[in-house]
Amino acid sequence: MAMAALGGGRRLPPHSPSGLVLQTVEMHTGGEPLRIIPRLEAAEEAVAGGLSLLSLRREMAATQDHVRRALMHEPRGHAGMYGVVVVAGGVATTSAHLAAVFLHCAGYSTMCGHAVLALGRFALDYGLVAVPTSPETAVRLHCPCGPVTAFVPWDGCRSGNPVRFHSVPAFAAAIDLAIDVPGHGKVVVDIGYGGTFYAFLSAKQLGLDVCSSKTRDLISAASAVTEAVKKQFKLHHPESEDLAFLYGTILTDGKDAFSEEPTTNICVFADEQVDRSPTGSGVMARIALQYHKGLIQLNQTRTFRSSTTGSLFTGKAVKATRFGDYNAVIVEVLGEAFYTGTATFTVEEEDPLKYGFFFK
Repeated sequence: MAMAALGGGRRLPPHSPSGLVLQTVEMHTGGEPLRIIPRLEAAEEAVAGGLSLLSLRREMAATQDHVRRALMHEPRGHAGMYGVVVVAGGVATTSAHLAAVFLHCAGYSTMCGHAVLALGRFALDYGLVAVPTSPETAVRLHCPCGPVTAFVPWDGCRSGNPVRFHSVPAFAAAIDLAIDVPGHGKVVVDIGYGGTFYAFLSAKQLGLDVCSSKTRDLISAASAVTEAVKKQFKLHHPESEDLAFLYGTILTDGKDAFSEEPTTNICVFADEQVDRSPTGSGVMARIALQYHKGLIQLNQTRTFRSSTTGSLFTGKAVKATRFGDYNAVIVEVLGEAFYTGTATFTVEEEDPLKYGFFFK
């Protein structure tokens, strides 16, 4: 039976006249979901009025957080959901094809590599780049942390894989930092910046194995490290204090020296959220740390594996630069992004759980 017949010709599902109707494009990169909101009227109006992207991030948290909660949390989302609001106008997209505000279950990020890889494809397939070029098209994106450029295969009809992007300057914020972690004692971490800050350490320091330990144990240990670093180390960003926060902890297999073999990690970010991909911004930060330590050279490609899905990204430092007081590098990250569908989500005003709930 056709859906139209079920409703006597009415569009399904019914929704409150004043309730939200949100259309999305669904993708994943290396297993990590991306729920794309192609247009949010409130965001477009804000940037048309001259709001910067970082300011828009704050404005959305203050006035549009119900949209994030409705789409990231259950019952429409889940504890591992990730999303992005696409902005295609205003000062936020000056010299760029689109701007992006990243969403997750606990709030708003400043950089997301897996999302950039997917948005590169989305920009071509949904007409945000007026004249794509073959065999590859450069897609310029503004992220809250700054401008990035994705390079997307184009066959004249549709985008393809793999997609790569060039990052904002990535740098080592701290090396061999001793941190006292409750329940684990003293550990030594590095802190790297790849559009957002992460703490890095081998899971072995916590008595765990990133490849074989239970995910719940890895999550708990990584979260404990994140909280300890936040209390014991003050971060600084050269351009904006809005960017000076620790996003999460990435536990590794300890294989930081250059090798042709993949190195495995798991990223635990925000409120104990686990990245299913190898983490694009994490690859940026980890490459910057390895370059800073002299473990890799420019244009040496490393492969990074997700401990959760086994999916792979590659990364390499392609250019040395300065960023404020830091020696930094531009990192190229490469991975594969795929479409999984489209959706229309509705909100009924009388629904007591209309803006979702967060269940861990």
